[in-house]
Amino acid sequence: MTGTHGPFNAFLNLRQMPVAHAELGPLAGLRLAVKDIYDVAGYRTGCGNPGKFADAHAASQTAPAVQIILDAGARFVGKTQTDELAFSLMGQNAHFPFPVNPAAPERVTGGSSSGSAAAVAGKLADIATGSDTGGSIRAPASFCGLIGLRTTHGRISLDGAMKLAPSFMG
Repeated sequence: MTGTHGPFNAFLNLRQMPVAHAELGPLAGLRLAVKDIYDVAGYRTGCGNPGKFADAHAASQTAPAVQIILDAGARFVGKTQTDELAFSLMGQNAHFPFPVNPAAPERVTGGSSSGSAAAVAGKLADIATGSDTGGSIRAPASFCGLIGLRTTHGRISLDGAMKLAPSFMG
């Protein structure tokens, strides 16, 4: 992992490889950005931590929460940066250039799902995954002029995802 790329520093600079997705379905044609706490087959998951990324092996399968979106037709466009170990509400990871808030470039993106919010607000992706233990989807969505949804606890599988506080994540 050598940093970020794209006009808003939303995506991690990873070697891109194809990820299988359904050609038809309710999300067909939509571009999906995936927060770097979710496994995507063939990619390493670093959770915003270069040491964890260096030690990680490429995932053998995609996290169910991501796979269901791919199965509905969305196309994977990259992994987005996150606060280190998804543990902040600022959206700034000291290891990478900070994501730029497309709605207000002089302001922070906020929340650990900052890269996902920057990708969608910057029209680099149509939809994105995030995680929300204490506002990490809702804050960056709000800061970037988007709507973020924190699902009911237990509704979405956490298999293949970093669990910061499993009893709170949605």
